Amino acid sequence: MNKVVLVGRLARDVELRYTQSGTAVGSFSMAVDRRRTNQNGERETDFINCKIWSKGAENLANFVSKGSRVAVEGRIETGSYQNNQGQKIYTTEVVVDNFDLIETRAESESRRSDNQNGYTAPTNNQGNVNFGNAQASPFTQQVAQSQNSPFVSDQAVDDNLPF
Repeated sequence: MNKVVLVGRLARDVELRYTQSGTAVGSFSMAVDRRRTNQNGERETDFINCKIWSKGAENLANFVSKGSRVAVEGRIETGSYQNNQGQKIYTTEVVVDNFDLIETRAESESRRSDNQNGYTAPTNNQGNVNFGNAQASPFTQQVAQSQNSPFVSDQAVDDNLPF
């Protein structure tokens, strides 16, 4: 079985392109915190390359931007190619089948403007992000309610992102 579920922030905007046959394909990277801390007590972050196809690619590109919190579900795909120097380069990426927006567009826009002032997203008294009126899927609700999840606090993710 090849199944991947990631929750994190977009490390860059979705790059939307079209194949010669007109099929949309979106490429992006997600910043995902590791569950455990390192020896210094800090969380390390993995930057994972992802690809999404067809209408899903167009929707994702239209509704999210760099820094947006998303949950994706898909599979790992590996490949290789020869670079200009003749070296064989191996690739690994997540091919996204489904995604959930973890924050509303208003929350995303508010976060972007507030981040310029050093503000962090509001959380409830358990450290969970306040979703407000967001329509969360059952998967998103499960992630938000998990007190042991490293993804429920914006602070852990925001401190490690290069934006």
